[in-house]
Amino acid sequence: MSDTAIPEEAAAEGAGKKRAKLPLLIGLLLAAGAGGAGFYVMKSGLLLGAGHDALAGSQVQGLSDIAYVPVDQILISLPPGAPGRHLRFAAQIEVAKPHAAEVTLLMPRVLDVLNSYLRAVDPAGFDDPGAMTRLRAQMLRRIQIVTGEGRVRDLLITEFVMN
Repeated sequence: MSDTAIPEEAAAEGAGKKRAKLPLLIGLLLAAGAGGAGFYVMKSGLLLGAGHDALAGSQVQGLSDIAYVPVDQILISLPPGAPGRHLRFAAQIEVAKPHAAEVTLLMPRVLDVLNSYLRAVDPAGFDDPGAMTRLRAQMLRRIQIVTGEGRVRDLLITEFVMN
């Protein structure tokens, strides 16, 4: 009697192992299908616009009318208790080529605005991960006000060092 019970238990155990592998196999196939579908959607541009192949053949236009006006290096002494003693700042202003001479002529005003703004900023805020984005946006807006609307496109920070 015990001889017949062992093969039945072994048969039931083998069937249980096969059934346990079935959900794993189905999950693996579904994951591979979802990955392939995701690749197709992104590559064909159905979700976020044109795919990489469509961008490869296009020409970048408008780069010939860009000029960069350097902003002289600014050295600001930080107040006592700040994490550093000095802030060294340098940048480039992206302008339309026809306005490069005008922005260069207004550079003393730009330096004054940047110097005044950077002295007013709380040095404790420099440690925040989003601080650079906020600083850039604030400085760009001030530069655009000084130089006039439509002259300055962007501010590119090339040096921002506290020591």
